Amino acid sequence: MEQQGKDVSVLAHIQRLVAEEHRLFEQGELAPDKSKRLAEVQVELDQCWDLLRQRRALRETGGDASQAHVRPPEVVEKYIG
Repeated sequence: MEQQGKDVSVLAHIQRLVAEEHRLFEQGELAPDKSKRLAEVQVELDQCWDLLRQRRALRETGGDASQAHVRPPEVVEKYIG
């Protein structure tokens, strides 16, 4: 059950990032610092979703979900959805 608790924690972080992303989008044209923050939020979201997918895949295949780790932006940003 503790493992799924960590998933809930990742999902809560995703929700906070999505809310921030929406607030930034609602501002329209962004100043350079806000634009940079939006890009950072989007990368972090990709990393969180990747971590969650890793954890679920490990659990489904009998692995240890705690072995999942946050991968660098260069890895998760190359995914094609």
